[in-house]
Amino acid sequence: MRIVLLGAPGSGKGTQAKQLVEKYKIPQVSTGDLLRAAVSAGTELGKKAKAAMDAGQLVSDDIVLGMIQERLSKPDAKAGFILDGFPRNIPQAQSLDSMLARLGQPLQLALLVDVDQEVLMKRLTGRRNCSNAACGAIYNIYFSSPKTANKCDKCGSSLTHRSDDNEDTVRKRLTVYEQQTAPLVSYYKAQNKLRSVKGVGAVGEIFKNMCDIIEVQIRPLANVMGQAAAAVGKGKAASAAKASAKAAPAAKVAPVKKAAPAKPAKKAAPKKVAKKPAPKKTAAKKKVVKKAAPKKGKPKAKAKPKAKAKKPK
Repeated sequence: MRIVLLGAPGSGKGTQAKQLVEKYKIPQVSTGDLLRAAVSAGTELGKKAKAAMDAGQLVSDDIVLGMIQERLSKPDAKAGFILDGFPRNIPQAQSLDSMLARLGQPLQLALLVDVDQEVLMKRLTGRRNCSNAACGAIYNIYFSSPKTANKCDKCGSSLTHRSDDNEDTVRKRLTVYEQQTAPLVSYYKAQNKLRSVKGVGAVGEIFKNMCDIIEVQIRPLANVMGQAAAAVGKGKAASAAKASAKAAPAAKVAPVKKAAPAKPAKKAAPKKVAKKPAPKKTAAKKKVVKKAAPKKGKPKAKAKPKAKAKKPK
């Protein structure tokens, strides 16, 4: 299952990504997390990324794609992945498609969490965070305000308002999204990979709608691909069998199979019947001998009159 999540800042796609990870047991690949981890670990790509950031430049697409490729090579990504935060524009999407094609892991679904801009403004500007890092509770003064203003319901700590959650900054962020990232909707729609879900309402209901889309879009495709892979496997096995048969022709003789027909042995039974007429033939020979004996005795009886003719002298 290979998914890219699309959505404006404040759409809630990050929250939904975590739930998808829980359900489908595949990793969420966030480019922001990858960059921080690579820089912290001091990897080759991490050093290049740090050099770009220290110079006040954007990290190049090649570096980001290299990090994604390294991440997808890990065992937990064999069954799939959820891309979050990348791609952000059409050139990045094209580069990502090329890289995934080389890996034999093309995207199966682009899932858009769709939220109106006015709702996004309230979500981002109305966010309040618990100052206690151990608590980490998040509120919104428009949708889920605390019982006591500026106090956490869980631990009683004060609530803070992020500096970049002011209206001017948020509006600029949304404008950038519309100009650069929104065209990805058309890009993936042209590939027939785009599906969207309304990102408004209960978190559980939004998640259920996302799972329904995944089951319809990806599961049948995975089954078809699995069958195709099985067919290819059978074809390779058949080719291997032919190759081994050529290498060892004696295996084709299979003497056991040729000697196996025990059924013809039953046909040999009529031969026993043919042996029964044999006594009749010998009996016929004995009768012929008995008839010939009287013929030899008659000439001996005619020889007696010759002796009587000699007496008159």
